[in-house]
Amino acid sequence: MSKSGETRIFITGGTGYIGGSVLSALLSHPRSNSFQITALIRAAEKVALLESVGVEAVLGSNSDFEKLTSHASDADVVFACADADDLHATKAILLGLKKRHEQTNTVPILIHTSGTGVVIDNAAGNHATDKIYSDLDIPMIESLPKTQPHREVDLEVIAAGEQGYVRTYIILPSTIYGIANTSLVALGVQNPYSVQIPAVIKASLDRKQGGVVGKGVNLWPNVHIDDITTLYTSVFDAAMKGPDAAGHGREGFYFGASGEHRVGKISEIVAELLYEMKLGKSPEPTVFTEEELQKYFGGPYLGSNSRVRAERAKLIGWNPAHTVDSLWASLKPETEAIVEKQNA
Repeated sequence: MSKSGETRIFITGGTGYIGGSVLSALLSHPRSNSFQITALIRAAEKVALLESVGVEAVLGSNSDFEKLTSHASDADVVFACADADDLHATKAILLGLKKRHEQTNTVPILIHTSGTGVVIDNAAGNHATDKIYSDLDIPMIESLPKTQPHREVDLEVIAAGEQGYVRTYIILPSTIYGIANTSLVALGVQNPYSVQIPAVIKASLDRKQGGVVGKGVNLWPNVHIDDITTLYTSVFDAAMKGPDAAGHGREGFYFGASGEHRVGKISEIVAELLYEMKLGKSPEPTVFTEEELQKYFGGPYLGSNSRVRAERAKLIGWNPAHTVDSLWASLKPETEAIVEKQNA
C-alpha cells in the first residue's frame, strides 16, 4: 500500500480477453475507490475511453521495456496479462518491482499469467493420460523441464519471489471459453473473444469442414471467462491480506480450471454446427493434416493432454460457477459470432 492509503495497480494486457476482464473486475471491486490503476495499452483511440472510467492509460507494448520498468516501479501490485511467454517483458517488470522494493522498503505484488499449457505432452490427439497435476503438489510442478511452454518465464517469476523483493503469484488459465460481457466490452475497449476455441472454429470455416487433431481423445481442463476473472480477484484479495493468506513464490501456483473435456468433442460439435449452417461438408470432423496444423495452430498443440486440479485456488475461496456443460453451450454462440464477424 502507498502511504496515501491508495493501492497503485499497473496492468498489462488490459484491453485483452483476460486482462480486460480483470481490469473490469478491479473497476467494480468493493475497494475500487482506493485503487489508482494504470494500464499499458497499444491503441491510441482507447486512451480517452479508459480515462473516462478512471484508468490512467499509457500508450506502449510489452516491447517498451523502459515503460514496463518505470510503471512497475511505481506500483504496489502488477497484473501481467499480456503474454505468458515474453521473458524480456517479465524481466523488465521484475526490475521495476525490485526498484520499488529498494526505494520504499515494501514488498510489491506480482500476479503473473501463465497457462496449463505448461504441463502438456505430445499426444497429438491420439491418447489421453492419467497424469494429473495439482497446484498443491509443488515437487510435481518443479519436475517440469524448462523446455515446456511458459516454463522459462514462470521460473524467472518464482526466482524473483524467492529472492524476497516481490511477492509472486502465478495464475495458470486452462481453455478459457465464453464471450466476455464486461463494462470494458460495452465501452468498446476490450477484446471479448478467447483464442483456443475460436482458432478451431476459424480453421474449420476456412477448410469448409470441421477438423480434429488425431483421434481427438486427448483431455484438457476448461474455465469460463467469468470464473477465471474471479480467480484473479480471489488471488488479489488474498495477497492484499498479507504474505500468510495465500501461497506465493515457489508455492504460488493457481490453476484456473473448473472442468475437463475431451478436446475432440469440441471439434465434433463445431463440425455439426457448421454442417447445420451449410458451411461444412459433413457433420463429422476430419483429421487436420500436418500442414493444416502448422497453418492454423503453429503445430499439434491442440492434440496435447493437459490435466490439472485447482486445489490451491479453492483453498483461498475461489468458487467457480460454471461446469463443462457451460462449455458445450458456449460453442453455438461462439461459432455464430465468428461467422457473423466474417460476413460483416
